[in-house]
Amino acid sequence: MRPRQWVKNVLVFAAPLAAGQLFVPTVLARSAQAFVAFSLISAAIYLVNDVRDADSDRQHPTKRFRPVAAGELAPSAALVLAAVCAAAALTVGWLTAPPLAVVLVVYAVLQVGYSLFLKHQPIVDLAVVAAGFLLRAVAGGVASGIVLSQWFLLVASFGSLFMVAGKRYSEMVRLGPDAGTRASLERYTPTYLRFVWTLAAALVVMAYSLWAFDLRTPAGAGHLWGVPWAQVTIAPFTLAMLRYAYEIDRGEADAPEDVVLADRMIQVLGVLWVVPLALAVFR
Repeated sequence: MRPRQWVKNVLVFAAPLAAGQLFVPTVLARSAQAFVAFSLISAAIYLVNDVRDADSDRQHPTKRFRPVAAGELAPSAALVLAAVCAAAALTVGWLTAPPLAVVLVVYAVLQVGYSLFLKHQPIVDLAVVAAGFLLRAVAGGVASGIVLSQWFLLVASFGSLFMVAGKRYSEMVRLGPDAGTRASLERYTPTYLRFVWTLAAALVVMAYSLWAFDLRTPAGAGHLWGVPWAQVTIAPFTLAMLRYAYEIDRGEADAPEDVVLADRMIQVLGVLWVVPLALAVFR
């Protein structure tokens, strides 16, 4: 079920945070429920994928230790648990907000389709995995009834593509000559993946900067002590992107959640980003 990877589900809090409504009690509660629902549905997908990819995982230097690949968990037990998790996720999603349940179904269909055949389609496989990150960000908005801005969707979309292309590039660097054993890597070259994550990073920074300069607030709001805090966030945001790109280039970003949890510089930059962002959007 990979609970370490559930850290990716904090993306459900992104839309309420950007809208300055995260600490409204009902919004916070629904966002937390969306986090639980996505953790459950992603756990179900991980279980299904581990059963399907058990043979190829056994050839991977680290994935061979996963319970199904290592023979520690029976495939039938994994599939039963996947069904339970999926049912629980859809129940939580529907009780929180019916549109959230729809997002969960779309996520599950895309991920199952990826596992069955979409991962063999160049470019499409990157888009599908990136859509998984994007749907997490969208889920926080639909769970709370928050209208998502075009800038938010652009940052979330290209940010997702940046992370996915960077993940593939890091896997290729880490595996080296063995990269051909992974179906998700055999159709790409390092130069192409570098182009994709470089292009995505540039578009993320541009879209985020446009959002920061376009942020509309009432007179005096977001400008505490005369400082345009939204624009101030551009610096730590860009530096965090550059730091993450550094990890990609070293081949250390094949597990995005591990980068966020282990890289102290990214964590510090995250704090330096969140504080002025809070001063800009909460009023």
